[in-house]
Amino acid sequence: RIFLLPLTFDLRGTFVVNVTQSSYQAEENHDITLDWTFTTTAHMSLSALYIFFLLHLHEGRVRLHVSRVRTEDSGLYLCSVETGVGSDYNSCRLNVTGKLVQ
Repeated sequence: RIFLLPLTFDLRGTFVVNVTQSSYQAEENHDITLDWTFTTTAHMSLSALYIFFLLHLHEGRVRLHVSRVRTEDSGLYLCSVETGVGSDYNSCRLNVTGKLVQ
């Protein structure tokens, strides 16, 4: 399964990682996107990252898209951002329920 990985930046000043929602609910076999935001500066220098996140880093956003979720995907998801001046993290919980039989 896919999990968020630490990212490293050179930022001038402190910042905070915020979670868009503290809890997400999804039905099995549906897609879901988990969102985190963090403050950025115009002069943010990327020293290490996973290219997968490149387009949204300058916007101060990390998104994790999980396709066709299963009940085993339920749990706590963590986004950790580390900088030369400090680090911060935030988490959210995903609860996946079984598909309702009609």
